[in-house]
Amino acid sequence: MVNESLNQEESNDRPVPESEFQADTSYSTQPSVSIHPSVSGHPSVSIHPSVSGHPSVSIDPSVSVHPSSSAHPSTLAQPSGLTHPNELVKEDSVIKVSKRRWAVVLVFSCYSLCNAFQWIQYGSINNIFMNFYGVSAFAIDWLSTCYMLTYIPLLLPVAWMLEKFGLRTIAITGSALNCLGAWVKLGSLEPHLFPVTMVGQVICSVAQVFILGMPSRIASVWFGANEVSTACSMAVFGNQLGIAIGFLVPPVLVPNIKDQEKLAYHISIMFYIIGGVATLLFILVIIVFKEKPKYPPSRAQSLSYALATTDASYLSSIVRLFKNLNFVLLVITYGLNAGAFYALSTLLNRMVIMHFPGQEVNAGRIGLTIVIAGMFGAMISGIWLDKSKTYKETTLVVYIMTLVGMVVYTFTLNLNHLWIVFITAGSLGFFMTGYLPLGFEFAVELTYPESEGVSSGLLNVSAQVFGIIFTISQGQIIDNYGSVPGNIFLCVFLALGSALTAFIKSDLRRQRANKDAPETKVQEEEEEEEESNTSKVPTVLSEAHL
Repeated sequence: MVNESLNQEESNDRPVPESEFQADTSYSTQPSVSIHPSVSGHPSVSIHPSVSGHPSVSIDPSVSVHPSSSAHPSTLAQPSGLTHPNELVKEDSVIKVSKRRWAVVLVFSCYSLCNAFQWIQYGSINNIFMNFYGVSAFAIDWLSTCYMLTYIPLLLPVAWMLEKFGLRTIAITGSALNCLGAWVKLGSLEPHLFPVTMVGQVICSVAQVFILGMPSRIASVWFGANEVSTACSMAVFGNQLGIAIGFLVPPVLVPNIKDQEKLAYHISIMFYIIGGVATLLFILVIIVFKEKPKYPPSRAQSLSYALATTDASYLSSIVRLFKNLNFVLLVITYGLNAGAFYALSTLLNRMVIMHFPGQEVNAGRIGLTIVIAGMFGAMISGIWLDKSKTYKETTLVVYIMTLVGMVVYTFTLNLNHLWIVFITAGSLGFFMTGYLPLGFEFAVELTYPESEGVSSGLLNVSAQVFGIIFTISQGQIIDNYGSVPGNIFLCVFLALGSALTAFIKSDLRRQRANKDAPETKVQEEEEEEEESNTSKVPTVLSEAHL
């Protein structure tokens, strides 16, 4: 008779050396289980080598399950061919979440915040920088647009680097470039040095390429199956908070004054603060970021590691993504929504000043309201997705409400009541910026087990392309026809995006991978080092394994 409670207790308390298990790759249509007739104080369990359609662990009759026993290495059966990915996961994987995961996502959010602040810091006080550098509004718009333009050609090389060198290298590179760009701008504190500030902004825009595709990758690599959507929202949260601060702080630090020397002094204060913060964050990234946790945090991630060893072709991954019709539709719809947000953020100061002259500070506060509301929308939608897994339905509802919010905002901007603009802008932001992490997570579900960095990167390329088109087009429409026609222009494309979203099928591949997993107890990882020659089996073994 097998003492099941003893076996359960032993498997929970300590790792079991791999040599005590014998892997078998033979298959049959029906499972056959036999218990060795000899019973002693140390239970001996024998499982017939014929196993069911999904592989399981086979234990040689001569090998005792008691912890003190050991088997000669020769008792391990060597697989004769390629095994099913599930077998790779079951034999030697532990599903644990690391305590470090929260520090990783927090540091990432912070340097993403710093980079996003530098994107919008010029646009939020567009008229002040126009006067200081003596350039046109179109030239100042390009300080924001260069972020979008730089991303497009650099996405694929950076996505390849993410697959080749991993999270830590990409994080360090992105934070280093962000820091460098911030300090270069300090050399542009004279009216004739606009090209220098453009160079610094271009360096920061290159850093953005190393940042935007990271949220879903960090969430998948570091967080458990019931945390990934929330974690992705938290990672995007930092970027949105940076935009919010970029709307709020520059109008306060840099007042609209005529004295060029005093204006240069106020601009230098802002640049020095950003340079110091970027330097501190660069140091924190070096200290905190690790490539990946010791154990995979979810069964889907463990399976992803196994698949990566057998199919690591980067170009073939991109080809497969473009053959996925649902993902292609999501790329288009995400680009339309995010591109509209980029255009709205870049041109917000110009639109508000047109209707409310001299209200630079309130223009920044309206932008702050849009982004803060969107951050709450992102967090709520992330938590909702982790609970409900209704990716398609949630994405469609949020998209439609974004369109409704944009229409209401468009026709209330010219009512000459600032409080109404604050309310309608906040409602628009709740859904428009709340949609951004939804798109990332939905893309990972539709494309699993393809790289999260590649899928997120393609979404962002679409966003940058539409962002450039919308920013330039809407800017020209506003200059020639006013803000209402410019906003109607965005409404038309948001309506198109809502219609296309309805055609995306809810093919949740990552959720299916997690549901197909054996029953495994997820634990918090203790940070102590363990011997490298040992491995653990899942804490709880279901009857299906036998």
